[in-house]
Amino acid sequence: MQGLARLVVPILMLLFGGCAVTGNPPAPAPEMPRAFAESAGSDAAVPAADWWGAFGSPELSSLIAAAEAANPDLAIAAERVRQAEAQVRIADATLFPVLDLRAGTSRFKTRVDGGKWETRDASSVTLGASYEIDLWGRNASGARSAEADLRASRFDEETVRLTLVAGVAEAYFQVLSLRGRLAVARENLDIAQRVLKVVESRVRNGAASSLDLARQQGGVLTIQAALLPLELQERQTLFALAILLGRAPEGFDAAASAVTGLSVPRVAPGLPSLLLVRRPDLASAEAQLAAANANVAAARAALLPGISLTGSAGLASDVLINFLSAPAAALAIGASLLQPIFDGGRLRGQVDVATSRERELVETYRKAVLAALADVESALAAGARTAAQELLQEQVVEQARVALRLAGIRYREGADDLLTILDAQRTLFQAQDQLAQIRLARLQASVGLFKALGGSSEMPEGRNPSASGR
Repeated sequence: MQGLARLVVPILMLLFGGCAVTGNPPAPAPEMPRAFAESAGSDAAVPAADWWGAFGSPELSSLIAAAEAANPDLAIAAERVRQAEAQVRIADATLFPVLDLRAGTSRFKTRVDGGKWETRDASSVTLGASYEIDLWGRNASGARSAEADLRASRFDEETVRLTLVAGVAEAYFQVLSLRGRLAVARENLDIAQRVLKVVESRVRNGAASSLDLARQQGGVLTIQAALLPLELQERQTLFALAILLGRAPEGFDAAASAVTGLSVPRVAPGLPSLLLVRRPDLASAEAQLAAANANVAAARAALLPGISLTGSAGLASDVLINFLSAPAAALAIGASLLQPIFDGGRLRGQVDVATSRERELVETYRKAVLAALADVESALAAGARTAAQELLQEQVVEQARVALRLAGIRYREGADDLLTILDAQRTLFQAQDQLAQIRLARLQASVGLFKALGGSSEMPEGRNPSASGR
């Protein structure tokens, strides 16, 4: 041991004259605005962990729970987290010595110059140990990179979860909206058929022409034709919703039939800077940047000398699988120094790659932050304007309904021709259909705002990657 100390100590004194290599500190987040340009209103509330419950639909909550339990994309993201956890264990293992035990036994037979065969037995057991001194922090940097990758994978899982929940809500609302539009179309078909009966009666009595009859029959057929694409879209959206829930489309259905019974929550966006801790995609980008920074440090450390310590102890015997007859003991301890001298620029190329990758992720992070700000602003603007548009459109529908009623009275009395009632009927149908689409757009804007904010105001307890102990 004293000989080993005399060998290793001078080397350590020489190498510790330098300093450990570290990467550059990750770039800070882009400067955030003090407030959002769009306002959510004074009655807006901070998102809760189960923010989808604010829409007031128990069926939606049950669908989201089913999706979280069976969606394939979420299961894939969970497996990626497990893979990242295993990579952390692999990286952490480089910080500890490696021990191995070797045991062997053999029998040799030799014959010299045609003489008798001579038998020789041998057995040995050796315990070996090796340890790489992490003088420049290369292994520690690799462990830090793996831990950052683990955090990123956990945030990616949260991103998938948030996208899934928002996708289920949007698909569910679209199914209900299409059903509402179908109900409007069927109601207008019923109105058109009643008007057709009036026209047929007037034709029989000589008060209307065959042209009026043909026009109204064409109107009835037009409404019937408009039902078919809406029915197809409703079925296709329902099938897409089933896939999000991890179910086969066959036999799947949603109970609700319209969006009119849903609440449209007003969401308080908070400060723009909170997006950095709310949105899992931004947290993932930041974790990837930290991993890249650690990779730069590891690549730089690879340019510097490395020290490895090795040791072994063992027993050897001339008896087959028997160490009771005075076996021979052996002990070996060694140290080695490795300094790259020429590798054709491979190591320096790896440093350049890691450094460029870090700069790339800095810009990726900045871009993600800017996109997040734009997402919130767009959702706030859409929510405020679709709410005002819905109020105006409700008045349009009411006036169109009054106009159709008056046109029907005047037509029966012979004061107006059929074109007037046809125009009033078409106006009412278009106004009602537009109102259904505006209500869907308002719900989608609310879902979009929840998604843009990262769901709730905090990571759900128990799934917060920053509190995972890594």
